[in-house]
Amino acid sequence: MPVNRRTPAAALGAAAVVLLTVAAPVAGAQDGRSAVTADCAAWQTTEPVLTAHTDAPAARFKVWNAAGKKVLDRTADTAADGTVQVRPTGLAEATGYTWQAWPEYRPGSDKPTGTCTFGIDATAPGLTVASTDFPESGSGGTPQKYAGQLGTFTLTGTDAGSGVACFRYVLNGTLGVGSDCQAGAGPDGTATVQLKPKDWGTSLLTVQAVDRAGNAGQPVTYSFYAPSNPNPPQTPGDVDGDAVPDILLPDAAGNLQVISAAATDTTPTSVVPARVAPGGGGWNGLQVAHRGWDDVHAPVDDLYVHGLGNAHIDVLRNFSLGAFDGTGAMVGGRPSTCGDVVCPADYALTWAQADQLVSLGTLDQYPMPSVATVENGDLWLFTDPGTVFSFWNVKKLSTGGVWAGYDLVAPGKAADGSVALWARERATGTLRAYPLPLGGGVAGDFSALADPASGTVLGTFPVADYPTLGSSGDGDGDGLPDLYAVTADRHLLTYRGTTAPKDLGTLR
Repeated sequence: MPVNRRTPAAALGAAAVVLLTVAAPVAGAQDGRSAVTADCAAWQTTEPVLTAHTDAPAARFKVWNAAGKKVLDRTADTAADGTVQVRPTGLAEATGYTWQAWPEYRPGSDKPTGTCTFGIDATAPGLTVASTDFPESGSGGTPQKYAGQLGTFTLTGTDAGSGVACFRYVLNGTLGVGSDCQAGAGPDGTATVQLKPKDWGTSLLTVQAVDRAGNAGQPVTYSFYAPSNPNPPQTPGDVDGDAVPDILLPDAAGNLQVISAAATDTTPTSVVPARVAPGGGGWNGLQVAHRGWDDVHAPVDDLYVHGLGNAHIDVLRNFSLGAFDGTGAMVGGRPSTCGDVVCPADYALTWAQADQLVSLGTLDQYPMPSVATVENGDLWLFTDPGTVFSFWNVKKLSTGGVWAGYDLVAPGKAADGSVALWARERATGTLRAYPLPLGGGVAGDFSALADPASGTVLGTFPVADYPTLGSSGDGDGDGLPDLYAVTADRHLLTYRGTTAPKDLGTLR
C-alpha cells in the first residue's frame, strides 16, 4: 500500500515479527515542543515493522542499506497513542540496514532519532551432531561410555546471516513445537551438552538449531548405541545410575525431583512426573523411601511409597534408571506372623497405622532394604522383603508410644559397614544417632532403640527452621553419611556429615 502523510498508521496492518533482542528506545530531539524515539531491533526474519513514538502529527522514516543507498523514504501519521509505524518491502536478506525517524509537520521540531540498525535473515541454520563417547550409528566408532553414564555431545550450527543463537534437543523423545532452547551457542556456533542414555541399546538424540533472527532449522536426529555396563556401580541411595546418591523431593507442581547429592545447585538431574505417583495425584504428601534394590535389574534404588492412612505401600521397581515408568510396580506386603514369637497385640496386618516409613538399607549380605516405621508412636522393624517385596519378618522395637515425637532419618551405611538410624526430637530439634546391629535380622540386639532419648546427639535442627530433614547417604565420597535439610523458605541445604551446611538455593 502506498503511504503518504495522510495515511493513518492503523491502515498499515499488523505483521508478525520475531524480535530476538530489543534495545532501549533511541531518543531524538527534546526541544520542548516535539520529540521522537525509535524501537530498535537487531535481526528479523523478514522486513520489520519500524516503530517510532512522537507527539508530532506524523513521522518520516528513512532506511539505508549497508552500501549507504537509501531504500525507503516514507511518512506516516501518528496514532492516538503516539505510535507511528511503517514497513519497508522488497529488502534483500542482508545485514547493515540503518534507519532513522523525524517528527513531521511541527516547525522547529525536525531533529531525528539516533540511528537504528537491523538485518534480515530468512534462512534457517544448519546443524551437525558429534560425540566420541557415543559415536553415531554406522560411523564405525566404538562407544567409550555405557548406558547410565553421561556422554558429551557437540552441537555445531552454521548460519551465514544472523548467526546461531541456541539449540533445542531431546533424548529419546519428541521436540516440542516452539519449545525453549536448552543450550546457548558460543561465538563459533557450537555448544556441548552432557546426556545420559538410561537404557542399553539404540538411542535417538533429536536436535534443532535456532538463529538470532528466530529461524529454526530442520531437526537432526543422531542415532547412537549405548552398551550395557558389565560392572555397573552399586551405590545405595543412587536412583539414576551415576554412582552418586540422590535426594528426592517434590516440587510445587507435584513432580518428584531427583537431585544429585553432589549437586552445586537445586537443578534436578531428572524429574518424575506427578502422574507417575501412585494414584496419579502427585508426589506431595507421600512418604518416599529408598536405599537398596532387588537383584533383577541394575543396582539402583527401588522406591517404597506410602500415603498416610493407606493400607498398602507401593513399590516402584527401578528398571529405567530413575524414570519409574510403571514397569514392575508392586505392592509391598507385611508379614502375616511374627516369626518364632507371638505378634504383639497392637500388630496390624496393613500399613494404615504407619505415620513414618524409612528405608534403612540392607542389614545383611543382600541388597534389598529393610524398613522402619512409626506406628501408634512405637518403632517397628521389617526385614527380609523377598523377591516380591513382601516382608518376612517384623519386630517391635519400643513400647509406650515413645517415638511419637520424633522424625526418622535413614542415613545408610558408612564406609566401615556400620548402619545407624537418626531421629530428630521435634520439640527440641535435637538430632540423635542409634547404631543398628548387622547380620542377625530381627534376632539382633535393637535395645538401643527402645528409648529415643538415649541416642548420641549429632546437632540441633529446629523444626520451625528446617521442616524437612533427610539423608542421601554418602554424597561427598568421604565414607560418612550426609544430612540434607529443606528450610522454611524452601532452600535446600546439604551437609558434610551433619555439619558445614551448603545452601544450594531455592527448590522449584
